[in-house]
Amino acid sequence: MKLYVDTQSKQVQVTKDPEPKNDQNGNQRSEKNTGRLMWSTQVFVLDETGGEIITITTAGEKPGVTVGQLVAVEQLEAIPWATNGRNGVAFRAISLKSKAGTSAAK
Repeated sequence: MKLYVDTQSKQVQVTKDPEPKNDQNGNQRSEKNTGRLMWSTQVFVLDETGGEIITITTAGEKPGVTVGQLVAVEQLEAIPWATNGRNGVAFRAISLKSKAGTSAAK
């Protein structure tokens, strides 16, 4: 089962430029089925209940977004995980795109 997060009513702002998603050896990871390179982008998600910083993984071209930009997230999926007594939630999206002409006030 896939768990999707509705981001329509949320403000999503880039807090760290996209970086290659690397494995433990420092090599950039690629998507298993397609071979597309994977990227990690840290964002701040704000709604009426407060805000949270998350990292979103995308595959394909490097997202063309920069720190401070408000972005649209296409199909944000929450992926629960548990390994060696640790657990959390990973986030993956099809794309991150700049909302035209928008950036948060500094």
